[in-house]
This record gives sequence, C-alpha cells and structure tokens, in this order.
Amino acid sequence: MANELVARGFQAEVLNGNLSQEARERVLQRFRNNQIKVLVATDVAARGLDIDLVSHVFNYDLPQDPELYVHRIGRTGRAGKSGVAISLLTPNERWFLRKIEAYTKQKITLAALPTEEDIQRQRDHRLVERMMVWLRRGRCQRERDVVAKLTEQGHEVIEIAAAALKLVRTKEQQRPIAPITELREDRPKQAKSAGNRQNQSKEKAAGRTSHEKGMVRLALSSGKADGLNVSHIVGSLSHHADIPGRCIGKISIKNQTTFVDVPEEIVSLLLAKKASYRIGRRQIDIERA
Repeated sequence: MANELVARGFQAEVLNGNLSQEARERVLQRFRNNQIKVLVATDVAARGLDIDLVSHVFNYDLPQDPELYVHRIGRTGRAGKSGVAISLLTPNERWFLRKIEAYTKQKITLAALPTEEDIQRQRDHRLVERMMVWLRRGRCQRERDVVAKLTEQGHEVIEIAAAALKLVRTKEQQRPIAPITELREDRPKQAKSAGNRQNQSKEKAAGRTSHEKGMVRLALSSGKADGLNVSHIVGSLSHHADIPGRCIGKISIKNQTTFVDVPEEIVSLLLAKKASYRIGRRQIDIERA
C-alpha cells in the first residue's frame, strides 16, 4: 500500500508489527515533523498512537467491530479539533456500515465515486497550480530563451507550451485512469456448483499444515469469492472466541477457502465456538485443515 502511494507521488511510509521499536519511533517522528504526509498502519501498530493534527483517517478495510472503528477514527479530530474519516468498502460490506451507524448513533454520509472526468480535472488543476508558482516567481529566463529559439524556427507559442506540458506529464508517469463502475449490493448468492466444490477441496488439500512452530492451521468455509478479507477474519475470530487479534498468525485467503494459523493452545477454544462464527449474514464453518 505504501509503495503504491509513493509511486503516485505521495510521501508515505508504513508502520507495522515487523518494525523494531527504534524504527517505529523514527517513522513516527518523521510523521510528527510533517516529513511524510501519509502513515500506512495496521490496527495493531496504530494502537496507542498519540499524534496531534491528523487531518484524515482512511479505513482501507472497514473493521467488523464497531469499537475498533471508533478507536481508528479517534486518531483525527482530537482535542476539540475537526477531522475527517473516510472508509472504503464494497457493496457486500455495507452491512458493516449499518452496524457502525447503529453503534455510534450517527449516519455516515455515502460519497459518490469520482468519474474519469473528475479525476482528469483534478490532475489538470494540480498541474496549473504548480505552473502558477513559477509564473509568480518569474525565474524562468533559461526556459524563455528556449521558447524564443523555437518561435524563431516558426513554432507557435501555444504549441510550444502544450509540448512542454506533455513532457511534464510524461515525467510524472501518471497511470491510466481505470474504468469506474458502480457495483450492485446484495447480489443473489448462487448455489455452489460441482466445480466450485471441487476447487474448494483442492484448496483445502493444498495447505493443510502450518509452517510456524507451535501453530495449528484451521480452514474456514469462505474466501475471496465471498468478499472475505483479513480484517473480517481477525474481527470475527477475536470477537466470538474472545481472544486478542494479535495471537492470530498467518492468514491465507483462497477463492473458496481461508486458512488461519493459530496457537495450538487455543485451538479447542476456537473450535468450541464454531457454531457462532458469522461474517456478515453468512454462517462460517471452521475446522482443522
């Protein structure tokens, strides 16, 4: 995520559990000093952060637990100041939104996706803003000399300016704008075909054992095809089995199946609660892989 943001011109760094305390402190200090604009953090790594003047919090995955959502967005708008929390979700995750609204007793505003024209207009606006800085400074003598030579060769000034802007945009390496489509909510769930059941059996056979010492691999009867993501899994297991999310190990989400590594000593506790596991409106089966 941080690498993707950097590639798009944002000053971003990551904060996760793999960092040493010293490295963590360096990243936080750069964020406090406004040397980086975006801090990409996991739930565990973000706990206990005390940073003032955070203007925005983005939830890339909407948490299943409303209390966790409140904790996340509490990083902004502190000490009576204003702040903005933006959550990204798919239509199948809107039930999380309704759950959070019921818990907070506040309606969350749904924003429309930007169109291709909106994105292009914003890019043009940013480019013009950068140009205005140099026009106000008036320190472009060498560039003026180049323009003068080109006009002497018969080129129109407007064509020279257009070519210069084209070069700037090429250097920025802006990615093409992907088509943006609205997805429908609550699509009818189709019965699993024999092919899907066969794929699920193959996925289970592919990763039955954990490679981590002292961990046991469990299999969940849901995966990417159901819109499952890591935050759903951690939130459901930790909530229903009343265990801390940090004790959950590697999570591997396949198309029809999900594998989760957990400490051997809590396997019986997790399996004892197997009838309680739900993600969204779906009942999730859990068993040893």
